[in-house]
Amino acid sequence: MADDRHVNLRKTIAEAVGTATLLLVVIGSGVMATNLSKDVGVQLTINSAATGLILYILITLLGPISGAHFNPVVTAIQLFKKNITASLATAYLAAQLVGAVIGVALANFIFNLPIIEISQKDRTGAELFVSEILATAGLVFIIFTAIVQKSEAKIPVLVGAYISAAYFFTSSTSFANPAVTVARTLSDTFAGIAPGSVLPFIAAQIIGAALGLVLSTFINSPNKTGNEK
Repeated sequence: MADDRHVNLRKTIAEAVGTATLLLVVIGSGVMATNLSKDVGVQLTINSAATGLILYILITLLGPISGAHFNPVVTAIQLFKKNITASLATAYLAAQLVGAVIGVALANFIFNLPIIEISQKDRTGAELFVSEILATAGLVFIIFTAIVQKSEAKIPVLVGAYISAAYFFTSSTSFANPAVTVARTLSDTFAGIAPGSVLPFIAAQIIGAALGLVLSTFINSPNKTGNEK
């Protein structure tokens, strides 16, 4: 029992560290991008590249420890699929939220900004809502399709590449993560989001996660016709 608690503690800390690092990079690279260039396209490119690269690193290193969820919708799906216990899922969710807030605070601090500053950046509109549905559906589809196909080793590059691309092909710039969405309210920067925009984003992410899981399950379901190749 003590060994199990130790293992679960390591997993939970890995989730907190991973999520904190992710937000440190998302916010920090956003601030650096705006410091380096006034061109929005350049800013988004810097932010996108940094986020994709850190996701590759974090999932590669922490995946073998915690599964590298860093995202409440991924944890919720793993709980739904009974791949994680309810107690560990609860610990993960808390770690992700706390880690995300710590990451934002660190990014603000190292760029000499108020450690906690409520974002004024409104992100509203049907187009952003649909974008978040698509972004989250795609992310969940990729992760769970790779798991079903026993291609877990490819998840770091798949997720990193997808999120980098989704920064550009979605008008919402692909938050696709409720913990990230909440934490980004605490930085009034290029990468922030106003508190009033949070609930629609999270609702869209939940819908997208469900759609992504359904699509992954359907696409990867065994062929019952007897014509498998």
